[in-house]
Amino acid sequence: MPSFGRAATAGQGADKAPAPPKKPIYRHLYFWVLVGIALGIAVGLLFPAQGAEMRWLADLFIKLVKVVIAPTIFCTVVVGIASLGNLAKAGGLALRTLVYFTALTVIALAIGLVTVNIMRPGAGLNMSFDEADAADTIAAAEGAEGGISGFILHMVPESFFGAFVDGQLIQVLVLAVLVACALTMLGKRGQTAVRALDTMSHVMFGVIKIVMYTAPLGAFGGMAFTIGEYGGQVLGSLAYFMISFYITCVLFIVVVLGIVSRLAGFSLFKVLRLIRDELLIVLGTSSSESVLPRMLVKLEAAGVKKSVVGLTIPTGYSFNLDGTAIYMTMGAIFIAQATGSDISVWTQIGLLLFMLLSSKGAAGVSGAGLVTLAASLAAFGDVIPLAGIALIVGIDRFMSEARSLTNLIGNAVGTLVIARWTGGLDRDRLREVLDRPNTIDMDALMSYDAEEGAAARAREDGSPATGSADAEGADAAPAAEATATAGAAATAGAAVGGEGGDRTPAEVKGG
Repeated sequence: MPSFGRAATAGQGADKAPAPPKKPIYRHLYFWVLVGIALGIAVGLLFPAQGAEMRWLADLFIKLVKVVIAPTIFCTVVVGIASLGNLAKAGGLALRTLVYFTALTVIALAIGLVTVNIMRPGAGLNMSFDEADAADTIAAAEGAEGGISGFILHMVPESFFGAFVDGQLIQVLVLAVLVACALTMLGKRGQTAVRALDTMSHVMFGVIKIVMYTAPLGAFGGMAFTIGEYGGQVLGSLAYFMISFYITCVLFIVVVLGIVSRLAGFSLFKVLRLIRDELLIVLGTSSSESVLPRMLVKLEAAGVKKSVVGLTIPTGYSFNLDGTAIYMTMGAIFIAQATGSDISVWTQIGLLLFMLLSSKGAAGVSGAGLVTLAASLAAFGDVIPLAGIALIVGIDRFMSEARSLTNLIGNAVGTLVIARWTGGLDRDRLREVLDRPNTIDMDALMSYDAEEGAAARAREDGSPATGSADAEGADAAPAAEATATAGAAATAGAAVGGEGGDRTPAEVKGG
């Protein structure tokens, strides 16, 4: 993916550059995703039977994205870690990433626990349930290995290619870290492999660019299915639990992530505006995985170093699922309240600590949160009936959308915070992008071509085609940057400004 150095020196180009020309609204992805969502809601309400059959469109879109998720993550993480130049830097970045993600997960779990005890959405319901409604979920949960040993064993695939075949992101991440460490120890001998993996990542992003044209169809199918299948079943007693969950997610995003963002020196609401396309895709498909490659590219374009974004985003998708954490604690206590189970404060704290572990590695795909919740309840079956999971199976699809949105926002904010913490954030570039999000053209970024970028840069300012974009803003290690920096500055010129072809070289260089 392209590497961005400083787009302009503070006080010189960034403040004086003219605003880039705006695209017509119909040329923005978010517009067509909104159209797809609106049409899906209409079909689900007017033709529920037909709408309930539209799920295959959303599933098809997610499957198309998942085809390239594992190789993209592998290539990105390997190149990102190798670009740090030594294992000490990689270890420091990984340690800070895990510390931040663990802290935020604890906060998310605690907020869910406190909110469900205050609002008590299941109190007095004394609801009955049919275990057959959750038979598949219970079977999946009971088939999973629990405890610390099960978690550690799950991180290691049965074979090298097994992780890619099964689509297990946490296993792909472990393999990528091992390969990156091996290439770093090889030094110059490993540069060829790093360049090859970097080229492969560009191929994967090209595939993603093509797949994204089907995102509106995926959003349409996902919404039509959700409304058509469950639209009439969310009323009544379970609606209060849903509202409680939505309120808790909003509180976590606005209060917790808002404070974290402010302390890191940027505005949460500007970040939300920056990733609005990705948020709408997740809303329509109920899967945060569907936008993972786009998040890698967009956050790097916003000023995060390649090495930082390459490690934090994939790690966050396994270790920083804030929405899933909130859902797990609230779902467990709601089931206990609805079934009349009395659990003590200490048991709830023990449940929180257990979920801190079980929430790690949960996939970003719709439905994974329900299975993870069931697996956690299985460990506390003596106080919370596992079969009670049947109470929320019917509304899980609606909960999945809020979970995925919260997970995505948490990972976006987390990446920017960790980049600032580790000195891997170009704050001038981030400020410019947050103020003018249309300076990022995702089409240009996803179709990045290093040779064309180098030639354009040579024409633009007379510099050699192999020159570096900016030694301060780019990563230092030549092993990875030899492939990326050749056309980074010119790629910024093509990608910055929406329709860069209509701008003069001076405007491109300044903006």
